[in-house]
Amino acid sequence: MRTLLIWLPLALFLGFFGIFASGLLQPDDRIITSKMIGQPLPAFALPAAASERSPLASADLATGKPRLLNIFASWCVPCAAEAPQLDALRRAGAEIDGIAIRDARPDVDAFLKRNGNPYARIGLDARSTVQIALGSSGVPETFVIDGRGRIAYQHIGDIRADDVPMILARLKDAQ
Repeated sequence: MRTLLIWLPLALFLGFFGIFASGLLQPDDRIITSKMIGQPLPAFALPAAASERSPLASADLATGKPRLLNIFASWCVPCAAEAPQLDALRRAGAEIDGIAIRDARPDVDAFLKRNGNPYARIGLDARSTVQIALGSSGVPETFVIDGRGRIAYQHIGDIRADDVPMILARLKDAQ
């Protein structure tokens, strides 16, 4: 019995170490899957966020052709970093609409002047109500919207150059 008590702390330590090591060797799946995939866009009508762009409503995204919906903000550094990729997507034929969150028209205008404007329409979501209804938790985020106005894919974070072919493929799949 005394021998068993002597080895018990070592056995407990090895047990905890084994559990810890198994977590390191087989980490959890970190891919976030949106519950909004396959769901219709929530109904919204947003005022124009930029001087030279039309306002945006959910009906504008159900035109029979897949589109990208990009959530961004003028104060967002990764949003500026993804601007060249959005332009590459636009040049490849993607139609892109935007929602500027918690922003003001002069700030959005300045952002677009600095970083380019790949958007057909930009809505202003001053209180992030549409952003939250979409299941978006931050900026930037981009949604592939199918021709019927349903969410086909959600890209969390900025779009990088190596993401462009995948997003174009998602757009094609959404037809």
